[in-house]
Amino acid sequence: MITRQRLAAGVIALLAALTAGIAVPTTAVADETTALAPKVNLVLDVSGSMRAKDIDGQSRMAAAKQAFNEVLDATPEEVQLGIRTLGANYPGDDRKTGCKDTAQLYPVGPLDRTEAKTAVATLTPTGWTPIGPALLKAADDLEGGEGTKRIVLISDGEDTCAPLDPCEVAREIAAKGIGLTIDTLGLVPNTKLRQQLSCIAEATGGTFTSVEHTDELTDRVNQLVDRAADPVVVPKAVEGGDTCANAKAVESGLFTDREEFGQQRWYRVDVKPGQELRASVSVAADRDVNPHYGVLLRAVTVKGREIVRGEAGGTGRTDVISTGLRYAKAEADDEEDEDVAEAVCLQVTHSYSPGSRVKTTPGLPLELTVDVVEGPDTSSDVASFGLGRGWWLLGVLVLVGFLAGVLWGWLSRWRVAVWRTN
Repeated sequence: MITRQRLAAGVIALLAALTAGIAVPTTAVADETTALAPKVNLVLDVSGSMRAKDIDGQSRMAAAKQAFNEVLDATPEEVQLGIRTLGANYPGDDRKTGCKDTAQLYPVGPLDRTEAKTAVATLTPTGWTPIGPALLKAADDLEGGEGTKRIVLISDGEDTCAPLDPCEVAREIAAKGIGLTIDTLGLVPNTKLRQQLSCIAEATGGTFTSVEHTDELTDRVNQLVDRAADPVVVPKAVEGGDTCANAKAVESGLFTDREEFGQQRWYRVDVKPGQELRASVSVAADRDVNPHYGVLLRAVTVKGREIVRGEAGGTGRTDVISTGLRYAKAEADDEEDEDVAEAVCLQVTHSYSPGSRVKTTPGLPLELTVDVVEGPDTSSDVASFGLGRGWWLLGVLVLVGFLAGVLWGWLSRWRVAVWRTN
């Protein structure tokens, strides 16, 4: 009897231990999944101008509601989605009150489609257009977690709450380093609205899209929500060298570094015969800089001979400037040389200059993308003596020129013969 009791007690204890052992990891996995979940905050302009009926015969508000319903149906399960409004609640003329009119219509979290659609259905075009304050609140809504964070701003008018410039707000959000991207969509935009929404998007590495039809709005918002669910590629911190000889060796991947004003950064990549090197670099101005600047990316041999370069310039209208290059290494003639890699040095130089009384340290942030892939297989994909696919055009031009010369010579001799006869 005692033996049976001890056996039963042992079985119960074992089951309890197994249950505890299973429950703890499950909770931990659930918490980790929630922390890594991508978050999207849809920010919708509900100001009075959304009453205009110029999108497929219906009002801008009706088009936005229709698009939102379709987007909510298509939102991936893993995405935590929220909806914030601006200009939805205060119909009065007091500017101070109107510029505070932003509210979270549906909190960022696991999506209840029915509840979210019901909330959207209650919206009526009402008041002001406080884009700046709405962006600040929308960024706060997305705090916490390690997954991607994206704000999708949909507006049909410029901000009416200056001097709180929405573009400066976007730069402030980007400077926090929380990895938040703002994409903007302009409903039937004018020139000023395009400039403002483009500036907001560019400040955080987002995109601006002009929308004039309901299906365009639906498709674009769906694309942005789906993009938030894509795996996040985290740049790897690397410190480039000051010369090609001291260049930091890197492989295919995404890297981040900082470059002082007037300095250079060098990185080394090994390229085998038959492979192609693809590289791009982006340099961001995270502080006040003088207008007119550029960025240069060069691929050179270890002996200093330039192979190829990419360069781009700016005039102060954007905070980030990018360029890239490609270098295809020919196949080896001998089998013994097939695995012998060539060391290619990538040199990054920028010509930003700091504004007055602006700190020069740390250097400006740069992001380097390196990809070494199999080279092109057919001759149509590579350059032939610098002409590439232009060979056929050159042949046609030579043939046409030859025939034209023969025809012109025959006509000239015929005219001379006729003149002599007369």
